[in-house]
Amino acid sequence: MKYVSIVLISHSYEIVSGLKKLLNQVQPDVSVAIAGGAEGDIGTNAFDIKNAIESVYSQKGVVILFDLGSALINAEMAIEMLEKKENVVIADAPLVEGAYAAVVEAGCGSSIEEVVRASESAKELAKLNN
Repeated sequence: MKYVSIVLISHSYEIVSGLKKLLNQVQPDVSVAIAGGAEGDIGTNAFDIKNAIESVYSQKGVVILFDLGSALINAEMAIEMLEKKENVVIADAPLVEGAYAAVVEAGCGSSIEEVVRASESAKELAKLNN
């Protein structure tokens, strides 16, 4: 893979599934994996997250975005279970806006640091001009 990959984590499968569809339309060349829901219900699972990371892992790196607090705990556990942990970074970014910024930046061939920075800068995005 020649681009930084993205992993989306949510307590809802439907949320990350729909977001992945949007991101694939914006930048089809960037690999996006998802982990959402737990056994058909709401929740997250460290093993599902680990599998998602491994499915898109490359030396260019993987940026992880998540929705709620316990998803962070499971993402951290998933990273600990990986054999290859280098270049796997959790972004402190809003899920939707951060993922959008990340996939655009990744599609430009940017480094993992630049992709993380782009996703985290989405926290400052003003949606309304007041």
